[in-house]
Amino acid sequence: MTDGWSIAKPTALLVLADGTVIEGEGIGRVGRAIGEVCFNTALTGYQEILTDPSYAKQIVTFTFPHIGNVGANAEDIEDLVPANAHGAVGAVFRAEVTEPSNYRAAGGLDHWLKERGIVAISGIDTRALTAHIRENGMPNAVIAHDPDGNFDVESLKREAAEWTGLVGLDLAKDVASNATEVWDEEPWQWNAGYGRNSEPRCTVVAIDYGTKRNILRLMTGRGARVVLLPPTATPDEVMAHKPDGIFLSNGPGDPAATGEYAVPTIQKLIETGVPMFGICLGHQMLALALGGRTEKMHQGHHGANHPVKDFTTGKVEIVSMNHGFAVAADSLPESVEETHVSLFDRSNCGLKLKDAPVFSVQHHPEASPGPQDSHYLFDRFFDLIDANKNKPTAA
Repeated sequence: MTDGWSIAKPTALLVLADGTVIEGEGIGRVGRAIGEVCFNTALTGYQEILTDPSYAKQIVTFTFPHIGNVGANAEDIEDLVPANAHGAVGAVFRAEVTEPSNYRAAGGLDHWLKERGIVAISGIDTRALTAHIRENGMPNAVIAHDPDGNFDVESLKREAAEWTGLVGLDLAKDVASNATEVWDEEPWQWNAGYGRNSEPRCTVVAIDYGTKRNILRLMTGRGARVVLLPPTATPDEVMAHKPDGIFLSNGPGDPAATGEYAVPTIQKLIETGVPMFGICLGHQMLALALGGRTEKMHQGHHGANHPVKDFTTGKVEIVSMNHGFAVAADSLPESVEETHVSLFDRSNCGLKLKDAPVFSVQHHPEASPGPQDSHYLFDRFFDLIDANKNKPTAA
């Protein structure tokens, strides 16, 4: 990648911590944002990606060149409180964003980016930027948009170089809900929208570290009354709702940092014997609670085409992923079984306790990256809930 791909009058810049300046056309919010640059290989779902709270403090480079063709709407979002705009702080596109052409579009992507407060840049060589990330890792950067093209480049370089990055950052408190609430929205149905669950058969307490809506919908659609609690919830606060199952959600930041207060709670909840299921950050913190460790990845996993093998079934599934930290498989104790592995790099993608109804996965089973290969994991969770409810009590 060369320093300073040049256009006639750039209205946006992406300035990397190593001093590289990438010029392009600005769209979305006017201003600047700082974050870690990653690349996402998904062909669809840009709204879901940009509104996923797990992307907090990140700038997403889309490797697919044509982003924005289907516009934007109010249904395809993943953060719980859209007004708070928890998700990616920046976006990078190859092609110019065109007018939408889709019957579900309520507006164009540029307008939606402005409403969300996302700074974006288009017209850059995203293949070269992706290659740079693969070779050098995910860089810290500043993305800036000024319609007049007035930039203090040296100041932007300093800002990018001085930002310390995601390691050591607890971002769950910033993006998660701080209130207890009940979720009853069910999965989307073609031309009908989202339904409501009026007859729950069990209660799942979801600890919200930055959860996605569709995770909650898939649990509600299986008959759960989902009670959302903040990331700082104590074991007593969780158990006060008499949960049949406990869910540890996805979220952003360094799992070791969030784990400082979350891990002791998870350890206490494991002791209750209530079935537990974790996804992404929840998976990583469960591993920490069981004695494992996490580590920062070189380029992370971000996309909707990742092959993962489930050792418990022998099957390979194509999954959606979004994580920059991973569980070190060699750190897991004997009491833990590795259940899933990435076929890209052999990194850990799942675990379960051998002697308790506790399991988790690194990927996002609620997503539908074409197939719905991983939806069975929710069935697995509810099978554990049913088995635990039907377990005979001691005389």
